[in-house]
Amino acid sequence: MAAPQEESPATKGEKQPLYNASTQFRNWRFSFEGLAEVRGSMNEAAVAAIRRKIEADEPGSSSNLSFLTADEEVVLVKLYLTKITQLCGMFRFPEEVEATGITYLKRFYLRNTVMDWHPKNVMLTALFLATKTSNFPISLETYTKHIPKTVPNDVLELEFLVAQSLAFEFAVWHAHRALWGIWLDVQALPDLPVKLDPEIYHGALAHVRASRLTDAELVYSPSQIALAAFSLAAPEIASRWLDSKNSDEHRMKPNVIEEIKTLILSQGHPPEIEAVREVDRRLKLCKNPEKVPGTKAYLAKRAEEERKAEEKRAKKADTVQKAMAGDGDPFGNELKKSHTALVDYDDDDDD
Repeated sequence: MAAPQEESPATKGEKQPLYNASTQFRNWRFSFEGLAEVRGSMNEAAVAAIRRKIEADEPGSSSNLSFLTADEEVVLVKLYLTKITQLCGMFRFPEEVEATGITYLKRFYLRNTVMDWHPKNVMLTALFLATKTSNFPISLETYTKHIPKTVPNDVLELEFLVAQSLAFEFAVWHAHRALWGIWLDVQALPDLPVKLDPEIYHGALAHVRASRLTDAELVYSPSQIALAAFSLAAPEIASRWLDSKNSDEHRMKPNVIEEIKTLILSQGHPPEIEAVREVDRRLKLCKNPEKVPGTKAYLAKRAEEERKAEEKRAKKADTVQKAMAGDGDPFGNELKKSHTALVDYDDDDDD
C-alpha cells in the first residue's frame, strides 16, 4: 500500500493537534495520487488472480471477460455508502454511527476488492460494527430482522474480516464534530456581517454529509472539511472565523478549502443508477469464482479448508493421545511440593 499523505514535520517544541497523533492521520490519509495508486494496484492484482482461477477451471474462458476497473469499483462502493444513510434513517441511528459506518466501508475497499467481496454484505457488517464502536449497540437479531433477505450469519461471517481490514483501528475523527466546534466558535465573533441563523448550521451539515460520498476524508483533515462545508453555507462568516484563527504559526491555506468545496459540489451526490447496474451486471461475470458457491474453484477451496482443519484436529488429538499414553498429564504435571519450608518454625532460638 502506498504511504499515507504526510505533512511537513513539526519544528522542535511546536505544539501539534491531537489529530496528528491519531491512527487516522498516520495510516488512513493519502494524496489523490496515492489513492489512485492503491486502488489501481489492488485492482490489477485482483484481476490477475481471478483470471488465473477462471483459466484453471476452463482454459480460454477469461479472454472475453470485461473485468472491472478501479474507478468502476469506486462507483459500486459509492452506491452502498448511500445505503448506509438509508439504513441509519430507518433505524434512527445517530450521526456518529452513520459517519463511522461510511468510513469503515471506504477503508475496507482500500484493502479489498469488490470482485472478492460484494459491498452489500460488507456494508451491513461495517454498519453493525459501527454501532458497537460508536457505543450505540443493537442486537444482531433486531438488526437483521428489519433488513430484507438478511440473516445474522450474513453479518457475522464477515465481521472479523472487516475488523482485520481496518487493522482494528476503530476510532474515527469526523468532520461533523469539527463543524459543531466551528458553529460554537462563530457565535462569539463580534460584528458578524449576517445574522446567525440555525439554518446556516444545518446547511453546512448537509455539505458535510455530501462530503462522505467523496474521497475528502481520505485526503483532508476533519477541520478542513468542516470549514469548507461551513464556507459553502456562509462564506462571509467562515472567512471571519478563519481570520480569527490564523496566525503566523498556524495558517490554513484558502486554496485547500476551495479544493474541498469543489470536490463536495462535483462529487458529493449518489452515482447514476444505470451506471451502477452496468457495473453490477459485469461483476457477476468476473467475480472471484472461489467466492461463488457451486463453482469448481469454490468447491476446491472449501475442500482444501476442510482438509487443513481435519489435519489440525488430528494433530491436536495425536498430541493429547501421546501425553495420555506417557507418564505426563495432558494438562501438565502436578507441581512438586517443597519439603523445605522457607522458615523453620520448629527452630527454637531460646536453646
